[in-house]
Amino acid sequence: MTDLTTGGLRVNGATLHYEVRGRGPLLLLIPGGAGDAASFDGVADELAASYTVATYDPRGMSRSALDDPGAEQSVVEHAEDAFRLVELLSPDEPARVFGASSGAITALHLLTVHPERLSRVVAHEPPVVEVLPDAAEHRALVARVTETLRTQGLLPAMGEFAAGLRKEGAPAGPKADTALPPQAAARAERTMANLPYFVGSIVPRFMAYVPEADRLEALADRLVLAGGQDSRGELPYRAAAFLAERLGTTLRHFPGGHTGLTTHPDEFGELLRKALALPA
Repeated sequence: MTDLTTGGLRVNGATLHYEVRGRGPLLLLIPGGAGDAASFDGVADELAASYTVATYDPRGMSRSALDDPGAEQSVVEHAEDAFRLVELLSPDEPARVFGASSGAITALHLLTVHPERLSRVVAHEPPVVEVLPDAAEHRALVARVTETLRTQGLLPAMGEFAAGLRKEGAPAGPKADTALPPQAAARAERTMANLPYFVGSIVPRFMAYVPEADRLEALADRLVLAGGQDSRGELPYRAAAFLAERLGTTLRHFPGGHTGLTTHPDEFGELLRKALALPA
């Protein structure tokens, strides 16, 4: 295992827990969903052979405590947190960034507002549903999830959310071939503790985010949009594919589905390495 150092970075309204390993150009990995720095345990050591790999708990998740636990969240502020980490860990050179799911939305906004600090961004299935022709349906989904959380609690709200993400006609529940590796199962308790914050504070704000497509189109030479090989037709995949088409770029396919990073870490890490090294 690569030597790991940890730190805390004071940002507006929070203190970020971050972890660093490896040497070389900075690669900042931004987790999605209710995940934290440990989301990348399956790929970080291998990537650290080529990069200084930084992972972190987004504000409000796990060890990144908010000053005010009830503070309203925004993509803008989460992207500013990522920028502050880039400034801290790579003050003199542009960084590479990978983001998954909601973390990919953070990465897209970071590229939009600080392109001079980034040399490559890989965004895996950002659920930017506002780009879709049926965006109104997905706004209604978020409203249902929020109301279900308020009136019935977390598990019914999660069920409503999961149903809205599945492709039409897909069965409920996990697929038979998506058993988690031991290291992923071990962090499940922390992820579960993050779920109320994710559903109540992150989902409504992030799924309302509208990417600046014209700005991203001008920066498409350093942006790689990706989707899961097994998640075609699901909502985050549809959003990523539609945005790629809008920007005139090719959607690259990674192994597994929306959580392929966890279920197929070796293959996912190898394709991520290749995507990060693509010529401009």
